[in-house]
Amino acid sequence: MHSDLDQSIIFKIKKVLRYNRLYGPRRTLIKVRGQYHMASKTGFDGAEWINPACRDPDHPDRWVGIIGCGNFSFSNIAYYLGKESSRFLRATHDIARPQARSLCAFFGGAYAAGDPRKIIEDEAIRLVYIASNHASHAEYAIACLDAGKHVHIEKPHVISDEQLKRLSEAQRRNPQCMIFLGFNRPRSKLFERARDALEKEDGPLMVNWFLAGHSIPDDHWYFSEEEGGRILGNLCHWTDLTLELVGHEKAFPCTITAIAAPQAKSDFAISFLFDDGSVAGITFSAKGHTFEGVRETLNAHRGDVLLTLSDFKTLRLDRVEKKSTTSSFFRDHGHRANVINSYIAVRDGDNSKATSLQYSRATAKLFLGVKEAVDLRTPVVVNADESESLNGQDRRSA
Repeated sequence: MHSDLDQSIIFKIKKVLRYNRLYGPRRTLIKVRGQYHMASKTGFDGAEWINPACRDPDHPDRWVGIIGCGNFSFSNIAYYLGKESSRFLRATHDIARPQARSLCAFFGGAYAAGDPRKIIEDEAIRLVYIASNHASHAEYAIACLDAGKHVHIEKPHVISDEQLKRLSEAQRRNPQCMIFLGFNRPRSKLFERARDALEKEDGPLMVNWFLAGHSIPDDHWYFSEEEGGRILGNLCHWTDLTLELVGHEKAFPCTITAIAAPQAKSDFAISFLFDDGSVAGITFSAKGHTFEGVRETLNAHRGDVLLTLSDFKTLRLDRVEKKSTTSSFFRDHGHRANVINSYIAVRDGDNSKATSLQYSRATAKLFLGVKEAVDLRTPVVVNADESESLNGQDRRSA
């Protein structure tokens, strides 16, 4: 949310050392390189920049386009795709031309486009990763779907009911096209283990999240009315995770109640009562600099299973008298698995890895309901789709 390049040298060294311990040397290095990418000032004139270092721009392996070339695209999307295939990238676009050129050059793409339509109309591109500003995600996705392209849409995939309606219509119009959502945390190995343990138990769930997020200045673009604010920008990660635990076929109607101070933009307490009797709470706090990034704690209880997941690094599981603790060497938020899932699905033509229309609608309705509850300071009931049968398909099924 801010550049660490502006901090003191001692702060930078401490940050790098801490991130090396949390994420490993390679992730740390690409995060550092991403800061310099964001500071790049070298753009281009005209309709496109042709990368002179790309010797095979029309190679058949180059079928990925990226729209939105910020730090996330650089240090996550392109970074992980580059590990899967050195020739993955064909084209980039960003409204900030220096970032489009920088990402294209660093990852060996063929060209950077000044107009997104160049990517949308490029017949060599089969899959487009969309990581632009939030309000534009659905608009780009709809255009790509109507051009016959598969799309990976970073969160949030919509910022309004109207966008959700039009994106759903585009998905119905183009059943041959797969969509994938940028909710990465469900693909974390520790979260998968936690979910599997809870699914073996019967009865409703009790779920509680405590989250300490980055403090963002009041004039940050996240808070622009058209971008959806902190809830659609961040909190949707954990509404989606909660829906994963409950199951979208059991969730609706869902009653959402929000507590927030009158002028609060980043501090909320949200409660959910789902159709199957499951109850969830999400507390989100942003009150200063979180040196180690977002801090996340999940406590969940179903049947005989009681568990705690801390920062996607440590999972403690209690089942009656049996106790176990599992720790990963580094934090795993599922970024790599989620980015690569989309690429492999398109490469192999595997529709089973795509996000279903039913799940796409369900998770969007939930986070849009949370925003409404916070904005209105009144309970909101989110009902099941009347026109869609939420028939129990997994989010990764078409």
